[in-house]
Formats: sequence, C-alpha cells, structure tokens
Amino acid sequence: MLRAAGDPTRLRLLLLLRKAELTVSELIEIVGQSQPRVSRHLKLLGEAGLLERFKEGSWVFYRAAYRGQGAVLGRTVAELSGVHAADLARLQHVRAQRAARAAAYFSANAAEWARIRALHAPEKDVEAAILTRLPPKIGGLLDIGTGTGRMLELLAPRAARATGIDVSPDMLAIARDKSEKFPQAQVRLGDLYRLPFANAGTGDNEADFDVVLLHQVLHYLDDPAAAVAEAARVMAPGGKLLIADFASHGLEFLRDEYAHRRLGFADREVEGWLAASGLTLSATDTIAPDQSGDDKLTVKMWFATRNKNEVP
Repeated sequence: MLRAAGDPTRLRLLLLLRKAELTVSELIEIVGQSQPRVSRHLKLLGEAGLLERFKEGSWVFYRAAYRGQGAVLGRTVAELSGVHAADLARLQHVRAQRAARAAAYFSANAAEWARIRALHAPEKDVEAAILTRLPPKIGGLLDIGTGTGRMLELLAPRAARATGIDVSPDMLAIARDKSEKFPQAQVRLGDLYRLPFANAGTGDNEADFDVVLLHQVLHYLDDPAAAVAEAARVMAPGGKLLIADFASHGLEFLRDEYAHRRLGFADREVEGWLAASGLTLSATDTIAPDQSGDDKLTVKMWFATRNKNEVP
C-alpha cells in the first residue's frame, strides 16, 4: 500500500478520490495526464486495496476505499497531505459540470414530479414520520430505488454506511451530487430484483443492512412482492424495512402518463408480502393530503422487522 501511494501521481489520485467518486475521464481532466497513465495508476492503487471500482453502464467510477486497511492508510495520508490547490480547483470545476448536467435533467422533469407531489401529503410530513420511526443510529442503510437520493440525504447522517441503488444513470447523477457531502454514502447502478450483495448473515458485513428502504418505488414495479423478498434477503437479523408508497387509489392517469404500474396498495396485500419474506409488520403510518378529494393521494408507510434469530 505504501509503495502504491508513494508515487506522486498516485498520491494525487488517492487524495482526489477521498473527496469524490470520479471517472477516468474526470481524473484525466483534473491531473492533466493521458488515459493510459491514469488507468495504469488506478489499477495499481486498486490492486493495493486503496481504491474501489464500480461499473455503471458504460462508465466506471472510482473512489477511495472506505473500509479496511486501505481506508486507514488513505485517511492517514490525507491528514498528512491535503489535495493540491490546483487539483482541488479543477475538482470543483468537474463537480460543477456534473451538477449542471444533473440540474438540467431535473429541470426537464420537474414539472411532472411537481404535479404528482401536489396530489399527496407534503414531503416534510412524510420525512418527519420516517425520522421518528427509524433509529437515531444506523449501522448499514440501503435505499433501494434511491432516485434523486433524497432519502440518502435525509438519513446518511444517522448511518455508519449508506448505499443507494437505482437503475437510472440520470437519477444517480443527481443522487451522487447530493450524497458526496457524506463520506459514508455511495450510490450504485443496480437492479432491485437482483441486488449486488450477498445474503445477510453470510459474514459479508457489507451485505448486512440494518435499515432497508423502498420509498415510492413499488408502484412502478411488475412484481412488488419479489422486490420485498429481495430487500429482506439483505436485511441483517433484527433489521428494519420501511415501505413508503400510496394507499389504494383510482387515479388512472398516473398509469397512463407516469408509468405507474400499480395504483397504490392495500394493507392486506403488503402484509402478505412481508409475511412471505419472513418479516413481521411492526407499525404503519397513514399521512393524508392537505386537502380532501377523489383526486388526492394518501401516503402509507409500513414498517417491518426481521427476527434476530432468523437469517434469510
């Protein structure tokens, strides 16, 4: 590890990747070296256990190791040697470009999202209920279908490690920009029906999540029951699952115009999925919209736990 980090360019890369997740092209722009040289340096840092590599579609992101001996050495090196001022300035420029692209995507879709938000309870009320129900300290947090990363932003301060999974690179660009203020948070491209984690309880600590969220996700899915079962698979014994979605409703335009596959869910249906996945319903919350009417949506939250002696 010391040999890998001792090269001046590799040290620059390591210090940068403690600040942000970056692609090869972004690192080339910052350090001003060729693609082959940067890729070679990244390979050596990765082999030494100082970096982690994540593929996201056709892109590959790198970040400094955040667990194990590689993280300890990286943290120590960062305390002794800060990022070069010029590198830091170019990193801010790269981040600004990324944020601008994410903002453009958000702006293009903001009107549609605002229309749906106007139909249901204020998000501040939903978030307050989530914060009240979930523990103040969380070991591992997994947000399935993280979207723009709002739940990561809300809950990462409580978590030792927080991971957001989504199938949309555009959404992840927004989530990544939000989550970079929390060093313990990361986002990954992934399929919620096949989460990229081993079964909980197998000794892989990264696969044991103490809190798992499915926040406004299930109504888009063909098979919500399978998504719940997959979430249960990676929950640590004693872990908690939060499902936040809509109660049953009849707004067909959401199916036609916004790709909602399901028009909300009944308690009995969700309770059946939980029981089939080895989970026990522990509480529910119902948050009504500000105004009544047939064209309004009620947000429903289901909280479930896994028996401490049970492993999926």
